[in-house]
Amino acid sequence: MKKAASDTTTIVRSASAVSAAVMCSRVLGLVREQAFAYLFGAGPAFDAFVVAFRIPNLLRDLFGEGALSTAFVTVFSDCQENRDAEHTWRLAGNVIVFFSLLVGLICLVGIWQSDNLVRLLVEKKFEIDPGRMGLAVSLTRIMFPFLLFVSLASVVMGILNSRGYFFIPALASSFFNFGSISVGVALALIFPAYGLPAIAGMAFGTLVGGFLQLAGQIPSLYRSGFRFIPNLNLGDPGLKRVLRLMLPAVVGLSALQLNVFINNFFASSLVVGSLSWLNYAFRIFQFPVGVFGVALAIAATPVMARHAARKDIAALRETYTSSLLMSLALSIPATVGLLVLSEPVVRVIFQYGRFDAVSARMTAAALDCFVVGLFAYAAVKVTVPVFYALDETRYPVVGSFIAVAINLLVVLTTIGTLAHRAMALGISLGMVGNFLFLLVVVYHRLGGFSRCYLFAGLVKILTAATGMGLVAAVGLRLITLWEGSRVVEISVLSGVIVAATVTYGMFLHLLGLKEFDIVVTRVRARLAGG
Repeated sequence: MKKAASDTTTIVRSASAVSAAVMCSRVLGLVREQAFAYLFGAGPAFDAFVVAFRIPNLLRDLFGEGALSTAFVTVFSDCQENRDAEHTWRLAGNVIVFFSLLVGLICLVGIWQSDNLVRLLVEKKFEIDPGRMGLAVSLTRIMFPFLLFVSLASVVMGILNSRGYFFIPALASSFFNFGSISVGVALALIFPAYGLPAIAGMAFGTLVGGFLQLAGQIPSLYRSGFRFIPNLNLGDPGLKRVLRLMLPAVVGLSALQLNVFINNFFASSLVVGSLSWLNYAFRIFQFPVGVFGVALAIAATPVMARHAARKDIAALRETYTSSLLMSLALSIPATVGLLVLSEPVVRVIFQYGRFDAVSARMTAAALDCFVVGLFAYAAVKVTVPVFYALDETRYPVVGSFIAVAINLLVVLTTIGTLAHRAMALGISLGMVGNFLFLLVVVYHRLGGFSRCYLFAGLVKILTAATGMGLVAAVGLRLITLWEGSRVVEISVLSGVIVAATVTYGMFLHLLGLKEFDIVVTRVRARLAGG
């Protein structure tokens, strides 16, 4: 248990750094979405951008920040534990060269076939609109090279995480958002004077942001001791293992991206603005997922990979249980808070310029449906690395297809009554099903874990979240009194969020959740300069 407590402290320390960086990135990401909302609202231009960006972003999830990153961290960590430095850096160079060539080729094919790729993602109603369709194809061609930059950035992030560097890799998305905002907005304001669509400026900004996401990590990479040994050896066992781990992960992520395809297809058949409402809601939803779920997963993955490399299943079991409980302790209150305060949150973030009150209500309705599955999103982020560490990647694949089946069923049965909300609810319930399946499997693969400990912790979290929800509900009544004054509304909303968060923390402290006490101790040490 001492070892588990030490691992938990290590994960909390790393996750706190990652969370701070991810929070900065997510805040800038929301600023980026605010720029879109202000300049374009929820109209046809932004609908076209959503479709266009979905294609390289989908492939990024498959080859970059999803499958490649997790597979590479697993193999690289194992190599560091059991091989010499020369072999480790040769593996890194081989992976970099191989994926540069592979993803570069994919980008060229994607640019060539952009019109056909867009047609795959949209329903006939979208396709016969020449303005939206033509614009979506042009934007896709502009943004496709973004995939190459973020794929290489993902490999660099994996190296840095394995070497104990977490803050800068997590901050890399901030470089992306900064580039997207500064360059994108500047070009969006300039382009119309030259007869070019303003939204194309945001597409070029996205491309520059992707480059900065890679370039911003390079100084830290060399400080970590990295040596670039360029080589291309297709027979290298390390590269083969990365590809072998990636293959089922790509299949699994393909299943999740099939959900995106399904939702894009059905949403494109609804009223103009549906794609935009879903996108804006998803961006808010991604804030807590990134700050909590992704941060914990990034911090826990190298620790669990080392335990697996040492064949220490007991330590792996304890680390996973503690990480899962921490993810629930952070995601469940976020779920409650967003369910209660979704409308004022959306108004405060987006309701400016061309983004009107109707768009705010529609976005908030989608957000309510997304956050139903927030805890499952965060929990899956922590659970999947266990299967990578154990070389059991087929189970996440099965879980992903379960998510697809549930999503499709929900969309088909509820789209007539819920409209765009059906897509958000389908994604959330699909992820809940995915998590429950993975939880059962990981329980058996690890030889069990303390159900009583997990259940007792969950009861404490739910109790504290209920108290927090009551405070937020009372605060909502106060916010509605000041709905017409934006400055006062922002101030009251901020006060309500602080009060609800303090209430939740007090409850958890009184109930004695160990993981919460570790987080508090780490925060106090950080504030004291420790």
